[in-house]
Amino acid sequence: MPVFWIAHVTVTDPLAYAAYQRAAQGVFEAHGGRFLARGGHAETIEGPPDERHVIVEFPTFEAARACYASPHYAAARQKREGAAQVRIVLVEGLAR
Repeated sequence: MPVFWIAHVTVTDPLAYAAYQRAAQGVFEAHGGRFLARGGHAETIEGPPDERHVIVEFPTFEAARACYASPHYAAARQKREGAAQVRIVLVEGLAR
């Protein structure tokens, strides 16, 4: 079953956040991640709003967890420190 990495983000330093994005792109791909949404137009219809939403599809929970735990993603996250408020959730998709 696919797993979705869903990030809700409020950017506080656009330049530093852009450096994170550049560093993280290849890390997601190396772990089988595929971007489905990345900061496009969004409308919060219930609950507190976030500025940006990102959805990455992974083939398994293990792949998503391995991506997050990897030293390459840790290096990318360091570039994001102080640049954004982030919540990340892994959600199992439905069987197809």
